[in-house]
Amino acid sequence: MPSWKLVSGLFIGFVGSLVVLVGVSYAMVSIPNENDAAKSQNNVYYWADGKQMVATGTGINRQNIDISQIPDAMQWAVISAENKSFYQDSGVDPMGILRAVANMARGGQTQGGSTITQQYVKNTYLSQQQTLTRKFKEMFISIKVGTKLNKKQILQGYLNTSYFGRGAYGIQAAAQTYYGKNAVDLTPSQCAVLAALLKGPTYFDPAGNADLDPSATPEANKQRSSERWAWILEQMHNDHHLSDTQYQEAKAHYPMPDGRKATRGMTGQISYLVDTAKKYVLAHSDITEAQFDRGGYQIYTTFKKDKVNALSAAVKKVQAQRLDPKHRDLDKYVQFGAASVKPNDGAIVALYGGDGYENGHFTNNADTSGVPVGSTWKPFVLAAAMEYGTYNSEGAGISPLSKYNGNDHLKVRKPDGSYYLNKDNSTFYQNNESPHPWGYITLRKAMEQSINTPFVQLGVDVGMTHVRDVAKSAGILPQSMSVDLNPSFAIGTSTPSAIRMADAYATFAASGKQADPYSVTAVKTNGVDAPSFTKPKPSPKEAMDPNIANNVTDVLQNVIQNGTGQNAKSLGRTAAGKTGTTDKNKSAWFVGYTQQLSTSVAMFRENPKDHKLLSMNGTAGKDSIHGGDIPTLVWTEYMKAALKGANDLGFPSATEIGKVQDEAGAPSPTPSVTITPSQTPSNSPSPSPSVTTPSPSPSTSDTCQWSWGNPCNGNANGGTNTGGTTGGTDPSPSVTDTTGTGGNTRGNGNGTIFGGPTG
Repeated sequence: MPSWKLVSGLFIGFVGSLVVLVGVSYAMVSIPNENDAAKSQNNVYYWADGKQMVATGTGINRQNIDISQIPDAMQWAVISAENKSFYQDSGVDPMGILRAVANMARGGQTQGGSTITQQYVKNTYLSQQQTLTRKFKEMFISIKVGTKLNKKQILQGYLNTSYFGRGAYGIQAAAQTYYGKNAVDLTPSQCAVLAALLKGPTYFDPAGNADLDPSATPEANKQRSSERWAWILEQMHNDHHLSDTQYQEAKAHYPMPDGRKATRGMTGQISYLVDTAKKYVLAHSDITEAQFDRGGYQIYTTFKKDKVNALSAAVKKVQAQRLDPKHRDLDKYVQFGAASVKPNDGAIVALYGGDGYENGHFTNNADTSGVPVGSTWKPFVLAAAMEYGTYNSEGAGISPLSKYNGNDHLKVRKPDGSYYLNKDNSTFYQNNESPHPWGYITLRKAMEQSINTPFVQLGVDVGMTHVRDVAKSAGILPQSMSVDLNPSFAIGTSTPSAIRMADAYATFAASGKQADPYSVTAVKTNGVDAPSFTKPKPSPKEAMDPNIANNVTDVLQNVIQNGTGQNAKSLGRTAAGKTGTTDKNKSAWFVGYTQQLSTSVAMFRENPKDHKLLSMNGTAGKDSIHGGDIPTLVWTEYMKAALKGANDLGFPSATEIGKVQDEAGAPSPTPSVTITPSQTPSNSPSPSPSVTTPSPSPSTSDTCQWSWGNPCNGNANGGTNTGGTTGGTDPSPSVTDTTGTGGNTRGNGNGTIFGGPTG
């Protein structure tokens, strides 16, 4: 047993050592200087080739002011909201520190509870890293600040160094940014709004920050801001910092801050490139927005200057040619969003986000959701059908040559045989854009002409969850997909961004290999890699069977060659793509690709007041805008410039896939052709061969351009030799189809013959 002297000696020695340690620690730390914190550093962005794009954060939004220039209402607003005991406490919250330490010991994050003094210390002196060392250092500095500076000096420092969002550091910059006035002129009501921003500007700026977080919409942020504004005013009144009269006057109306303004260098497409890169850095590092906006970072991007300029020029050219907002009201408020991604890599090489910050457009149209993609969703339905099959295909994937009813105004059948109903229990009918009687047509033909009814029924037969899973595997974010997996899900009620649509189609271009889109390759501080940026270049992964992807590409090539995307044929090289037009003509898309680039273009009209989509019926002087019109023209104009001098790589060949599984209720397959050859001597006239024609003739408008050489029907104009002399009645006289090998010469009779393997 140790003696009491030994125990006492050890205890006194421990306490003495602890006192010495605390004393040394206290002596070694220095008091932060708010002027040092106000020193400006640039964030410098670089193009993909390493040349400087832009330097942001030039110091014009930082300015320290004396406490005498900060209204009493602003001082009391932050005290009532953040630290009511500010003038009585020591500047350190011991319980808050103990809670943080205990939480970190359990492996969690540190928690709040800091005093204004501690916040000032963090703003000016320490990094935001959540470590025990930082917490203890913060405590010692805060104690020293509390003993060396008076409360007014601490409050001045806190308000001069706090981050209010929009790149504004300090109350003077915030007053200028949000209300266009000096801090000394702020009203109590405006002070409460600015104090609310200290809770987190991403979520309390009424202008919204949906580019940083989809939940930070202008509407949601305005609601959060107004609620906290009202609460802060109430607290100030309860704490006797506002008289009854001042309180009633202050809460009479919410003082809406000014809208965003463009800062130096943030004009044209540069603003959206910086926005996209910043968002990527914050999402893939532990760098906070406040730290990032403090400056000192070098950001190396994937953006290629020539392609960015080409995409912007394409939009502007087509706008000038087709839109006239000065003389045509329905051309007002038209917007474009576009993105171009490198297949099998994910690098975003170009984007178009809008008219630029300098024109008051602060939403990045390339990287936001909210615009339905329409029929550009159909390739995911087809891919799901080839992978999973339908409920009656016995688990086997089905072929694009499977036939579905393409007529207009059809009931949609559930797997159990019943039909979908509307909310009022009336029968649900799916409509096409036109009433043309297509009859039973192949899925390939339905994609070519962008017919809705086959894909809605196909989506039900495959299962909308399978369609959703395929879209997700291709690169579409789940949060941008429609939650309601009703029949319309198959024809594009989801709202992914232009970047994600380009990336998803890049999966088809890369034969099923998907790589997440990325915009930043490196982040450095003072030329050294920032350790907190840990996101490596995404590795491509196999999202779908290569032959499924290649078959989708084969079908989408036909869309450009013979279907709704024919405006893209002028590209003059092998390409695949799909048009999309949505209900009430509120948006129009074209997404297309080569092996080198996948590019999406969205066009829409948006009410500038409530940001709701408007119909484009009548826009550009046309009854309606289709994806195959203006969006395809923009796409083609850009791709010509972006691919100038590049080889035409074509696409890998697609091989026959799946089983032909026609829709339930489709007519039986056409019988094979029987031709009796003539035995007439060669110097005699050749009699017409005997052609067995099924009755009635099948109603089809397929153009028999299948790539695998399967037998199919070909409508023709009778024939004078082996094709027959008279022929019957052409079921689709408005459609021009080629003859098969069953007819050697086309005649003038309007009839139907049946071709052979080459169709």
